[in-house]
Amino acid sequence: CMVTVHRLDSLRFVIYLNDHDPAHVHVIRAGCEAKVQLVGASPTLIWQQGFSPAELRRILEEVRTERFRLLKRWNDIHG
Repeated sequence: CMVTVHRLDSLRFVIYLNDHDPAHVHVIRAGCEAKVQLVGASPTLIWQQGFSPAELRRILEEVRTERFRLLKRWNDIHG
């Protein structure tokens, strides 16, 4: 089960309820998914499937902008 914690156009930023550390979000769009780590010096792409380089830049920029809010949601969900 997952919780949508943010949306950007057709992108859904989700956190899985039974997921593991380190804190991260999955970014999903039809046929595509990326996993972005939220902790560390800056958000880091862990892996991705189907997104173009331009889409990945946009995703990472959005995660940088929303990072603290996304981390708060991770902590609300995972304690």
